[in-house]
Amino acid sequence: MTVYQSGVIFANVDTNDSECWSLAKYQQRGGYTALRQILTEKITPDTIIAQMKASGLRGRGGAGFPTGLKWSFMPRALPIAKYIVCNSDEGEPGTFKDLDILKYNPHALIEGMIIAGYTMNANVGYNYIHGEIFEIYELFEQALVEARNAGLLGKNILNSGFDFELFAHHGYGAYICGEETALLDSIEGKKGQPRFKPPFPASFGLYGKPTTINNTETLASVPFIIKDGAEKFQQQGIPNNGGTKLFSISGHVNRPGNYEIPLGTPFSKLLEMAGGMKDGKPLKAVIPGGSSAPVLPGKIMLDCTMDYDSIAKAGSMLGSGAVIVMNEDVCMVKALERLAYFYHEESCGQCTPCREGTGWLYDIIHRIEHGQGRHGDLDLLESIGNQMAGRTICALADAAVFPVRSFTKHFNDEFVYHIEHKKCKVQHKWC
Repeated sequence: MTVYQSGVIFANVDTNDSECWSLAKYQQRGGYTALRQILTEKITPDTIIAQMKASGLRGRGGAGFPTGLKWSFMPRALPIAKYIVCNSDEGEPGTFKDLDILKYNPHALIEGMIIAGYTMNANVGYNYIHGEIFEIYELFEQALVEARNAGLLGKNILNSGFDFELFAHHGYGAYICGEETALLDSIEGKKGQPRFKPPFPASFGLYGKPTTINNTETLASVPFIIKDGAEKFQQQGIPNNGGTKLFSISGHVNRPGNYEIPLGTPFSKLLEMAGGMKDGKPLKAVIPGGSSAPVLPGKIMLDCTMDYDSIAKAGSMLGSGAVIVMNEDVCMVKALERLAYFYHEESCGQCTPCREGTGWLYDIIHRIEHGQGRHGDLDLLESIGNQMAGRTICALADAAVFPVRSFTKHFNDEFVYHIEHKKCKVQHKWC
């Protein structure tokens, strides 16, 4: 994979250097300057929250919720334990940006979590790391040891009187644990299943205590906002979309990888950075924000800029920033079948509409793909989706429905052809 290094988190990070993750290399890049400034100058939590709001930083995990506003929800004055949790359970198909942060720049995340703990009067943090990248979990543990040995973690950090301890927690590869409350249950040693909300984690989170949960990329951006200033970060993006964003681009491009670019960058520019279309074949479709985001035809996507508002206006979501590019050879029925199978397998089964509905969606799409489609199947898919979306504890059912609705809307002709002719309209190696 490649990393486009003109942004914030990966600025001056030499990913070809096997020691780039280390404390020494991070400090050479200005690491822990923000934390030292905060603790030395005793910058107030209110000031830090104001900076987060001014920066325009929005949650990079998919929801895009303003980070400063989220931090303000923590009841800081409450005289009980409070927690900071990082969601590094990167299970969304097409998404691999957080993996590279943990691999190449883990101290940016550690520093960001310490600053978050100071700001919200929390003394303990957990980083929940996806279960299928154990070597990255081990590397993060090494980074934690470095930080503790340097007096940057633990008791009386930098002789400031502030205590903060940070632990890594290893998941087991369950997609559902990317949902924040399922993640909390998993840390507590329970089966990872979403909780009813309210109460929300800010008031009743980990171990029943106030908890703030942010994504890896979100927290890793915090030190740079403090060090360089909220205005500089904001100006790298566009209004309502502050800063840079990591995009994981994969599929039919010549240079798949992670690219950190300013929000508001045209999609055509991102595609160019990724080397353009593989083999020069025409662009057919793009999933712009991870597999749960609605697919967009290539001609629509080429008119978009990579930011929350432009993608939403086009009918999809920026999501996690996982950009899946498909060329003209892709059978959209086959592609949807694969996505439907994923959500069927990853449903935790807690809610009946999701447990049963994801299976029904997959079964119908599977039979369409394999020449057994029936007239009325597309209407049936729509009906099932209507009974799933918005009717479950978490958003997994919605995540399963969004691709079905968008694929059948934008590429209806391919589904109809499959049903009527019992074969694929696109002659390619998959069908």
